Amino acid sequence: MIKNKISWMIGGEAGYGIMAAGTTFAKACSRGGLHVFINSEFPSLIKGGHNISLVRVDEEEIYSHLDTVDLLVALNQETVDLHLSEIVPGGGIIYDGEQINVTKDTLKREDIVLYSIPLTKIIRELGVELLLRNTVVVGASMAILDYDFGLLEGAIRDSFGKKKGEIVEQNVKAARMGYNYVKQNICQECGYKLEPRKAPERMLLTGNDAIAMGAIKAGCKFYAAYPMTPVSAILHTMAEKAKEFNIVVKQTEDEIAAMNMIIGAGFAGVRAMNATSGGGFSLMVEALGLAAMTETPIVTVEGQRPGPSTGQPTHTAQGDLKFLLSAGQGEFVRIVIAPGDREECFYETFNAFNLAEKFQVPVLILVDKFLAEDYKTTEFFEHSHLKIERGKLLSQEELNKISEYKRYLNTEDGISPRALPGQLNGVHCAPSTEHDEAGFSHEASEALMTPEVVKMMLEKRMRKLSSIEKELKPPKLYGPQDADITLVSWGSTKGPIFEAMKLLGKDGIKANFLQILYLSPFPSEEVKRVLSSAKIIVDVENNYTAQLASLIREKTGIEIQHKILKYDGRPFYPNFIYKSLRTIQ
Repeated sequence: MIKNKISWMIGGEAGYGIMAAGTTFAKACSRGGLHVFINSEFPSLIKGGHNISLVRVDEEEIYSHLDTVDLLVALNQETVDLHLSEIVPGGGIIYDGEQINVTKDTLKREDIVLYSIPLTKIIRELGVELLLRNTVVVGASMAILDYDFGLLEGAIRDSFGKKKGEIVEQNVKAARMGYNYVKQNICQECGYKLEPRKAPERMLLTGNDAIAMGAIKAGCKFYAAYPMTPVSAILHTMAEKAKEFNIVVKQTEDEIAAMNMIIGAGFAGVRAMNATSGGGFSLMVEALGLAAMTETPIVTVEGQRPGPSTGQPTHTAQGDLKFLLSAGQGEFVRIVIAPGDREECFYETFNAFNLAEKFQVPVLILVDKFLAEDYKTTEFFEHSHLKIERGKLLSQEELNKISEYKRYLNTEDGISPRALPGQLNGVHCAPSTEHDEAGFSHEASEALMTPEVVKMMLEKRMRKLSSIEKELKPPKLYGPQDADITLVSWGSTKGPIFEAMKLLGKDGIKANFLQILYLSPFPSEEVKRVLSSAKIIVDVENNYTAQLASLIREKTGIEIQHKILKYDGRPFYPNFIYKSLRTIQ
């Protein structure tokens, strides 16, 4: 009997509550003190197509999903056909025997336990919509795993709490029917068992959730976005919390408007953010340069998905790194942050707003579908130490002492004192064209914009880099210093890499992991220091061209020989990384 370790999958068509079932199952497990991780796959369809929600449960903290399934819930034949090979020996399938033809003969496998449950019949007896099959099978799953129904009921009431009371009760009743049917009619013992544990309460969060929380904590008061997968949920959360936290939320007509609106808000002194994907960010690029030229603080989240063009709207990739590092004509300073987990999504989003205002630059937060949309149990964030820092923002008293205010004063660190519209003595121009210290451009007078002035102003803006580099955290090295193998990566690969390192440890192989959190400005010296002493270096990325490895070669001169790359629209499985590493080590 395997206790408190299971990989549970539900599959079926879009429109039949696949994602809701996975979340409800996971919430019930989390309420029982267990760690969970949810990975979901779905096409860009409202109805139809193949959808799955894969929930991994464990007593210990987990960082990723697995490439195996212990218990498969199949709401249609396609789910069985597509995922049969993923079921482990001794695993099981829950299905409706009246609707799906599943036998050991048709499967050609004797090592799978079959649980035929008359879902359609149960739904007819309940007198509810066929949609509620998803809740029936969650109840049945919990009975097979001998889990406490009370925890499931609590999860259902939480998941459906905003709906009418009748809908909530129907779902509780449907789950109870599935649970009772198994207890009364199925004698076949499952090789897996879930048992509640005493543990502190945890959150079940996506990266999108954590980013929204970080923005709210940072004092974001204006959010403008055009919905785009995989970061649309940030818009939903900000809209839901707008009244509670006094946030203006605007769903714009397009991404161009979203970017220009947050620049306007930032110019007015309001902390502002938007979020988009690669296609939307392409439309924002010209305005990104406007933020840089006017030295207006903004925060933009870019959630990667496979490209080019529309690509795969509901899948994942890490193909936009070089795009964000160089987007926009000319040369200007931007900060690019790539969080690797939900904690970093929260804390680095908070930090992004401070960095944007302190250095008066655009800050880009780079995530992907895997991190943005997948759920993981997460400890409550400790936030008492977080402080909002607004940089060189002038008070009225300070402005009163300035005889001639220059918005773009050529300072030693390149950061100019900032006044806001409406402040006395703080009137200034903020043009998109090159300008002098007072904000006057060649449009006003060619005599002002001498080559010397142009050179001075560009150098002034670029001089911020040295101050920013001192402010940013160095790359994180996880694992022993004297490792046999050093993995280097960024973003969402962090979780699967952690899991792969555990597998290597069981083989007696010492591995460490260099996570590069800040990609611009690039921490060249620290990366060079760590990698220069590494025995074997392996780059792990979710793209075809090994973009981080290329960046490391450019910035440090170190050529990484070994690369593990994946570019099929799916995130890394820990086992994929582990097996690839074993061919190297």
